[in-house]
Amino acid sequence: MSYKLKLDIFEGPLDLLLYLIKKDDIDIKDIPIAAITEQYMEYIEMMKLLDLDIVGDFLVMAATLMQIKSKMLLPPDPSEQQEEEFDPRDELVRRLQEYQQFKQIAEELKVRESARQDLFARQIDAATTKELIADAKEVYFESTLFDLISALTTALKKVPGDAVHKIVREEFTVDQKIHEILHLLMDQATLRLNELFARCRSKVEIIVTFMSILELIRLREIVAMQKRMFEEIVVMRNKENILSNTNPE
Repeated sequence: MSYKLKLDIFEGPLDLLLYLIKKDDIDIKDIPIAAITEQYMEYIEMMKLLDLDIVGDFLVMAATLMQIKSKMLLPPDPSEQQEEEFDPRDELVRRLQEYQQFKQIAEELKVRESARQDLFARQIDAATTKELIADAKEVYFESTLFDLISALTTALKKVPGDAVHKIVREEFTVDQKIHEILHLLMDQATLRLNELFARCRSKVEIIVTFMSILELIRLREIVAMQKRMFEEIVVMRNKENILSNTNPE
């Protein structure tokens, strides 16, 4: 594949570390560096496979993790007397805690902004009321890049090894898959990501489908959502984008 995707709406290295910590229910003050580093590198390898332009930022953190891992494997120097035992993870933990606080504050401000917008009076017809009631039954939140990569990794592992006797050359392009996904979303409101992957007949087709989803998210044509963290991902049309296109000012 020669398609290179530029992402400007996704998370960075600290977000990935926090994601892995939450996924494995790890105490942020006692990070198992060896295990986290291994998982972190798996995500980087997947980003390299997808040729994402954000990989460089993640490689810097990878080097930091490897350095911490090396220091923790070294036996303490008996010739050095230290009043307090030094933990190579301390600086990383401090950065993660500060970043986590920053994210929480940003999220609180976002919630307050949404609540303030809801204070403005507006006319709501019966059809809109029914739609709001229906939406209230299904509460979703937006998936992260790492949720998407995790789903992709799972899908690729499910594809059996290539034991093909008759070779049939199939070409898949991101543009074709984008058209296919949007066409499917015309017939149904949501699509399960794992079902989209299940339609694919090869690892290449799965990867191209995934790239198409990322491109549609970047273009704000669709959103990827979950009911709870680490659960099944569904994709749906971005209502805000549809409204802005149908009601130009």
